[in-house]
Parts: sequence; C-alpha cells; structure tokens
Amino acid sequence: MNTSVKKIISYFMIILVLIFTIIALLGIWEIISLDDIIKKMFVSLMVVFAAAAVILFIFSVLIRDEGPEKLEKPG
Repeated sequence: MNTSVKKIISYFMIILVLIFTIIALLGIWEIISLDDIIKKMFVSLMVVFAAAAVILFIFSVLIRDEGPEKLEKPG
C-alpha cells in the first residue's frame, strides 16, 4: 500500500479518536448530554472500522504491488 495513503488514513483515525475523546470528556463533566450520543459514536466507529477493513482487503488482495515473482525450487 502506498505510504501516503497509510499516512492519510492514520491521521484520519487519529482525528476521529480525538473527536470522540473530547465528546466523551464533555459528557463525563456533564457539559453535554450523552444519552443518544454514545450509541451514535459506537455505531459510527463500527462503520469506520468496517470501511477500513474493506479498504485494507482491497489494497492487500486486489491491488497488489507487482514485485519479482517467487522462484520455485527444483525438486
């Protein structure tokens, strides 16, 4: 997988974690109500991680780097 794509996905995941952490801290300090937000946060995380798994599958299986082919041992 291209290193720039890895960096972009990594930064995106870091931003998501920071956003969810801030929301959770605001809920702990009772600045915002977390009744419906917690459910939406977990569902959103599940969707993002499922999408990341599909993207990882696509890059690892379908879009392979064409490298030197393995040599078979004569036997």
